[in-house]
Amino acid sequence: MSPRISYSVVVAWLRCAFAWAGLSGLGLSGAAIPQPNILLLYVDNVGYGDLGCYGNPHNRTPQIDRLAAEGVRCTDFYVVTSSCTPSRGALLTGRYPRRNGLEHQLSSTENWDGIGLPQRERLLPDYLKSAGYVSGCFGKWNIGFAPGSRPTERGFDEFLGFRSGNIHYYKYLYNGENDLFRGIDSVNREGVYATDLFADAAIDFMQRHRGRPWLVYLPFNAAHFVSGGNLAPGEQVEWQVPSRYLARYGYAPDEPDAQKRFRAVVTALDDAIGRVLQSVDDLQLRERTVVIFISDNGAFMLKNRGLEVQTNAPLRDGGTTAYEGGVRVPAIVRWPGVTPAGTINRTMLSHLDVLPLCLGVAGVPAPADRILDGRDPRAALAGLAGSPHARLAFGFAGSAGLRAGSLKLVRPKPAAPWELYDLAVDVGESRDLAATLPADLSRMVAAYAAWESETTTDASPRAPYRAAPKVKK
Repeated sequence: MSPRISYSVVVAWLRCAFAWAGLSGLGLSGAAIPQPNILLLYVDNVGYGDLGCYGNPHNRTPQIDRLAAEGVRCTDFYVVTSSCTPSRGALLTGRYPRRNGLEHQLSSTENWDGIGLPQRERLLPDYLKSAGYVSGCFGKWNIGFAPGSRPTERGFDEFLGFRSGNIHYYKYLYNGENDLFRGIDSVNREGVYATDLFADAAIDFMQRHRGRPWLVYLPFNAAHFVSGGNLAPGEQVEWQVPSRYLARYGYAPDEPDAQKRFRAVVTALDDAIGRVLQSVDDLQLRERTVVIFISDNGAFMLKNRGLEVQTNAPLRDGGTTAYEGGVRVPAIVRWPGVTPAGTINRTMLSHLDVLPLCLGVAGVPAPADRILDGRDPRAALAGLAGSPHARLAFGFAGSAGLRAGSLKLVRPKPAAPWELYDLAVDVGESRDLAATLPADLSRMVAAYAAWESETTTDASPRAPYRAAPKVKK
């Protein structure tokens, strides 16, 4: 063994190897290896082409770019549904929305006091408790806030964040109400930019719990825009951002151009992530911390809304669809000594895999009482194996899709015919092969039908939809 290989690298590789062998947490001598911390950064509506490390020449994201240079940048990483609520439910359960029961986007009423994700479902922090982890959630919840459904009732020890969706960045308004909570109690921090508020809360949590293994779930509301219903009287719909980030680009504080303002929003998010990562370093926890960065779905490309200035290039369409722009997202994993630094991973992976990854990292066995749809991706991330999935399925609000190998099946709505694409040569899904490859089409349609049948097993009752009230005036 080369004397230049550090002890921390050796320990990390041993931890990974023993975890794969079912012996997580023990070294060769039988001495305990400290359990890694887990920092899960879940950003909101950041498109595949919105970051510098994914090819954007205009948006300044040096901290996220550095994270990619220090870890593994994934090119074929998917969320299995292209909207905020079901994406979070799938992430935290490791189960398809069809199986965990939460397939739709929660209305404001449901966000305020609905059960949302069925309470039969187990969340990531609940699993990690058995291994001694302390867990905090700081940011966007969006999966139900009825008694029994709130973060501190579903495994998290601490929560500072909001119940709902695209809140006001300074006043935390959602449908006319203050939506900021600490635990289960409403609080008001008006004037503090939300991106900074949640980053600061995560940093404080890490500092207070540096002596034990922790999970920090940091679901920023950035870079989601604020809708008109969540503004104060007299305000206009715009990308909300501190003027200092506009100034970095040479823009005026009242810059009206939506594209330019969005760039500043992304840079503010990048800065906040950089501060969190610096805190990990300052606490001397880098070698013991697995960092996972994922966007919850692709950037929205909906017509006639005015703020659609993001990009999923070179992918087709965006959020709420099953095309690649809706479900293929930026994802980066840094685990020093385990994930090779500066590498690009082209294997098909998913946010469903995050929960099995974290269980493996913590040495927690997979549950015997329920089906997980995610698969442990550590070997794939380390470059030692291919995708753990033979196929992945996608869907939201009637759209549907399935990828197996390089072939991708897509149906934009239930009454539409199936489309077929070969992503190996057509990542932009521009050439429909359904008519020219009928045998492959039939095979893929049969695979999708089999998946639909399989996901009825061990499924929670579907969360009922409850319409939102009218926006308060």
